[in-house]
Amino acid sequence: MAAVFRAWVVITVVITEAAVVGGFPATFKLERSIPLASHELELSELVERDRLRHGRLLESSSVGVVGFPVSGTYDPFIVGLYYTKLQLGSPPREFNVQIDTGSDVLWVGCNSCNGCPKSSGLKIPLNFFDPGSSSTASLVSCSDQRCSSGIQVSDSTCSGSSNQCSYTFQYGDGSGTSGYYVSDLLHFNTILPGHTTGNATASIMFGCSMLHTGKLTDSHRAVDGIFGFGQQSLSVISQLSSQRVTPRTFSHCLKGNDDGGGILVLGEIVEPDMVYTPLVPSMPHYNIDLRSISVGGQVLSIDTSVFSTSINHGAIIDSGTTLSYLADEAYNAFIDAINNAVSEHVHPVLSHGNQCYLITDSIDHIFPEASLNFAGGAALILHPEDYLIQQNPIGGSAVWCIGFKTIEGQKLTILGDLVMKDKIFVYDLEKQQIGWVNYDCSSSVNVSVNTEPGKTKFVNARPINNSSSPDELQTTVALLLNMFMLAGLLLL
Repeated sequence: MAAVFRAWVVITVVITEAAVVGGFPATFKLERSIPLASHELELSELVERDRLRHGRLLESSSVGVVGFPVSGTYDPFIVGLYYTKLQLGSPPREFNVQIDTGSDVLWVGCNSCNGCPKSSGLKIPLNFFDPGSSSTASLVSCSDQRCSSGIQVSDSTCSGSSNQCSYTFQYGDGSGTSGYYVSDLLHFNTILPGHTTGNATASIMFGCSMLHTGKLTDSHRAVDGIFGFGQQSLSVISQLSSQRVTPRTFSHCLKGNDDGGGILVLGEIVEPDMVYTPLVPSMPHYNIDLRSISVGGQVLSIDTSVFSTSINHGAIIDSGTTLSYLADEAYNAFIDAINNAVSEHVHPVLSHGNQCYLITDSIDHIFPEASLNFAGGAALILHPEDYLIQQNPIGGSAVWCIGFKTIEGQKLTILGDLVMKDKIFVYDLEKQQIGWVNYDCSSSVNVSVNTEPGKTKFVNARPINNSSSPDELQTTVALLLNMFMLAGLLLL
């Protein structure tokens, strides 16, 4: 779940979530509720927030790892998450659900839920789904093929006595939820080039939660549920693409300036100079094959086994992580290379165990460019602002700290929002690849649209806001689900 801090990451999402009949993409406007340039949080607080996030990521894998031994303090109120408004059932009922790239399933609180908050400190209404009140709802049985597919990846379970397809999810912070699956209509509005098609629906399978435990019971940061954005068959992306409602691709571009924001598209953003690297097959998350790291044009001397991929090793792209994390050996080599490059120009200091620097000049004049080099020749170029985070000044000097951390004892690299901002990222699940390119995320983007078999059209899509004119909306290809970003923590 996306987390961010007042200084850089809370990109809350106004998300227009989207699908279009016939395989058209959808666009989402992203907004940041916490300014990127604020420096009010200690890195230790951000590390603790990410630690819980990573515990959840690995908890959802078959290995069952609960958390990582990262020290630090934790502030549950200065964080961010993505959520969107969905309409489910007949008549349609609105739900605010958090978008989560680290899980697959869409679930919302069910009527008679035990432990579900009745109100939210986020100032949003909370609703509960009642299958008996929807004329189009039906329970999902154990014999349903969708349930069988979910069992294979631990997204569903079955009880022989009730024949009801159900689920239980445990998260790395100790919270959890359980319930049963329902099939019902998802409502959305589609906007196509030149005209508005109005309301549309698609039948999807989603969870109806009957029990919340741990932090999920906390009303201060409560939403109605979780919108899983993963690759498996029960994710909404997979379900809609199998019905040819949306492509099996999504993209985002996150602004890195003080205002934040950006755009999220259910479809492919097309831009020249995009580079792609393959997704590692048969992995539970968005794993890519990191081969080496360079600083100042020099490849660092790191044993290649550090980057090997397995269920809990390798590199993961995760927009729900604020900072970025390297395996121990890679982290030490990276820090040493940066220190050697800047030793004559800055005063290095340690702040709460973090490598920081006192600076009186622009970081672009002092710090070297770095790159993460992936399979297929794709390099993720890191400018100083992509690996440094500004903290409160000391005297007349600015304080910048390395935004990369290490997960002790783990050969795991997690690339979060710090390195993803100011770039287009495309998750092409059909071709099993992830691509990126530097981009001004305040600009409109070009989206690939399959208008008919064998033909592709490029449509200009821009962030949508309340002041958009009808003509502007006609240029946008999207299914709109207004998504909002907020400062508050649901769960990690």
